[in-house]
Order: sequence, then C-alpha cells, then structure tokens
Amino acid sequence: MMRETGNQLEAATRFVQDADRILVVSHVNPDGDAIGSTLAVGQILKQLGKRYMMVNESAIPQKYQFLPDCDQIRSPEDLRTEAPFSHVIAVDAADADRMGECRKLFVRDVHILNIDHHATNDRFGTVNVVIPDAAATAQVLYDWVEEMGLEWTRELATCIYTGLLTDTGGFRYANTTPRVMNQAAHLIDRKVEAHRIAEEVLETTTLAHLQLLRKALETLRLSKDGQIAWMWIRRRDIEATGAKEEDWDGIVNYARNVVGVDVGILFREVNEKTIRVSFRSRRIVDVGALAQTLGGGGHARAAGCTIMGSAGEVERQVLQKVASALRRVVS
Repeated sequence: MMRETGNQLEAATRFVQDADRILVVSHVNPDGDAIGSTLAVGQILKQLGKRYMMVNESAIPQKYQFLPDCDQIRSPEDLRTEAPFSHVIAVDAADADRMGECRKLFVRDVHILNIDHHATNDRFGTVNVVIPDAAATAQVLYDWVEEMGLEWTRELATCIYTGLLTDTGGFRYANTTPRVMNQAAHLIDRKVEAHRIAEEVLETTTLAHLQLLRKALETLRLSKDGQIAWMWIRRRDIEATGAKEEDWDGIVNYARNVVGVDVGILFREVNEKTIRVSFRSRRIVDVGALAQTLGGGGHARAAGCTIMGSAGEVERQVLQKVASALRRVVS
C-alpha cells in the first residue's frame, strides 16, 4: 500500500473513532458502487460498535435490494427527526452537491469523511480519502478493511464485491487490474455468491428499460466521421413507458458500442430547459475532464453533467465540445 494512501486511511480511522453517531450518504441516483459502498461502510461501523444511519435522496433500484441491510437506507424525510448530524461519511460522491437533499440533515459546521475514487473530486471533506487510481470506491473500502484488520463477513464481502463488479463493467473495463481480480477472488473465498450478484445486477432488466431503449435507439445519430454517436430520451418517452431512474441505466453504452465510435452520448430531457447528459468513451477522449468543463464530472471513460438550455442548444454545445476534444487529441 502506498504511504499516502495508508496515511489517508489512518485519518479515516481516527475520524470514525472520534465520532459518536455517523450518517452514511452517497450520491443521488446511486449505482452499484454507491450502494455497495454505503452498505459496506454500514458493515464496517457495525463491527466497530458505532451508531450509524444510512441515507440517500433517491430510491434504491430494485436490482440492488437483495444486498444485506439495503432496507436500512432511509430517505432524508425519514431522518428529519434524527437530524442534525455532526459527523458524515460520504462515499462515491465527487462533490458535495451530489449528496442532494441529504445535506439538509447536516449541522452547519459538519465534519465529513469523503471517501471516493473520482479524479474530479473537489475534496469537500474535513478528511479526504480520494484515490483516483482505484477502480471503485468499494476498492478504497477494501483497503480500509484490510488496514483496520476487520473481519471479512459474507455481508461485508458481498457489498464490496458488488461495487467492484459494477464499476468495472463486470470486470471488462480498463480499470480491471490484476489487483482488482485478486481482491475479487479473495471476496469469493469469503463465500460471496458471485454468480447471483452478476445475475441480479448485470443480467436482469425491466420491461420499462427495454421499452425505453427501443425509443432511444430510434433517435441514434452519428457524426460525419463516425466517432461520435448520440441518442435522446424525451420526457414523453419516460411517461409512456413508466420508466424510473434505474430504467435508463446503461442505455448510453449502446451509442458508445457502435463500431468506430469513441464517444457515446445520451441526452435525457428533465424538463423544457434542463438536459441531463451522460458520456461514455473508448480510449481517445477523457469525458470526465470534458464533463467538468460543463459543470459535471466523473471518470475518464464515464461521466455526466446537467445543462440548462433547450434541447437543440444543449445538443449543439455538447457535440461541439466533444468534436473539439477529439481534434485536440488526434492532432
């Protein structure tokens, strides 16, 4: 373990030791790493004998509800009478705004332990454990568990394995290092049901997702050079299919997966003047850096942002940005 990482993890341990009651939170619209990491921190705090609560502004997608203690992740409204909290552990949140309405549960001078792996993280915590080289926030937590010498219970191992599995795209993305695979093997040795987790989070879909995918594919367009592909999800499509937040997860990958495409984009209409933009790239464009210039963030190969403007304005702005980024890299 690098000395810098070790020092950060020691600071995280001191933070927990000094806290009496802790709120665990992640980003809105949580993915597998966010949910797995939230629950893993809960398991860690349980072993340490700490009082804690877990919260998220968004509902937990159905496919993750098999995870241990998932039903204990509450909504901000549920915890209104428990607030305010003076000590918070934020996992997988690149900036404080990503915690959404949960921030209203904090005291003004809140102490935050910020555990993350996004290169665009703005270090909003009182204590920051931000490891951009980590494949997932769950991998940072893996190291923390090892650092503290905690017991690898099946519940803890399952939560961390889920984070590793999902943020590496089922161990297919470029962040799937030998270290990730060794850690996954170790967790499977701890009785993790790898096949069940894969089936639940990677192989199961909803009818609404398929219906929304069909509508998105009908809008698929490519740039003249074939390096950019983009799709739209309109509000009327969401209403027609009855889709929830979880139902458009992964749709952007279909744009990126077209032969010859480096950057895939999904535009999602939130309202007439608000567009959510998701980016995926193969190897040329750092979409995390690109999204950051648009007020968002993420990883080099997966990122997103929210832009105010009409559909046409936002599409033109984003496509110009991506085309410019491609030209800079190629030249």
